[in-house]
Amino acid sequence: MSQKNNNEARKKETIGIDQYIQTAPNVQLYVKDYGEGKPVILIHGWPLSNEMWEYQMEALIQNNFRVIAYDRRGFGKSSQPWDGYDYDTLADDLKAIIEYLNLENVALVGFSMGGGEVVRYFSRHGGKGITKAVLIASITPFQLQTDSNPNGVPQEKYDVMASQIKEDRISFLDNFGKTFFGVSFISKPISSALLHYYRMLCSFASPQATLACAKSFSSTDFRNEMKTVTVPTLIIHGDEDKTVPIEITSEIAAKLIPDNTFLIYEGAPHGLFYIEKERLNADLIQFLNT
Repeated sequence: MSQKNNNEARKKETIGIDQYIQTAPNVQLYVKDYGEGKPVILIHGWPLSNEMWEYQMEALIQNNFRVIAYDRRGFGKSSQPWDGYDYDTLADDLKAIIEYLNLENVALVGFSMGGGEVVRYFSRHGGKGITKAVLIASITPFQLQTDSNPNGVPQEKYDVMASQIKEDRISFLDNFGKTFFGVSFISKPISSALLHYYRMLCSFASPQATLACAKSFSSTDFRNEMKTVTVPTLIIHGDEDKTVPIEITSEIAAKLIPDNTFLIYEGAPHGLFYIEKERLNADLIQFLNT
């Protein structure tokens, strides 16, 4: 059988299944591949897994998109190596998935930490095969406070977070989730049952991956890479995001990416994929169909 026929056979086999794809020696990533149409890759946030996209996957598939969602190494059902949580390696994992599935004309959608993989894929791999990009509540371009980024988050805050994860990771996740979804004494935008479900998903992550990825997304400087994202890009962020503040991330990203549409969700917290799911789905589908 020719290479072309092999590729076509593999493409047909991968539509509508979940599978493991080896992206590096001894590293296999869990990948869902559902639907038919233009491919959309969903990259989850920290410290969740592909299940966070539950409400987006159904909407996209019903609107004739092929949806690929995977668990980042160290998270969900994927392999949990001790190292390899820098953005170069994570972008290489993404490249391996795209190549294995023979994907072309792809839309990349990155949430929070996943936005970094989108940007690094462009700067490191030239954005090969990508025609659109979406950054949702993304950590890009740079979060850490430095002399050249005085409005960033102080290192001490991340040090405290790391200490809390090491001391009692599940308790940290419990408190983190409430801020993530904008839960307070007067605001209950998510049920207790669903909040506990998302905490459970986060708990499946490797403790080492949880810490190493927190270091990566807090300290990686993408400012000089943003211009490499040359495809039409949709940027979405809530202006009440206390987890990834819009002022030091998407507001700046919108000035650095050449061709972008910037949507601000007034009053929205970080967890847009659930709290603003109807609006998010509509905006995604409209952008992808444009």
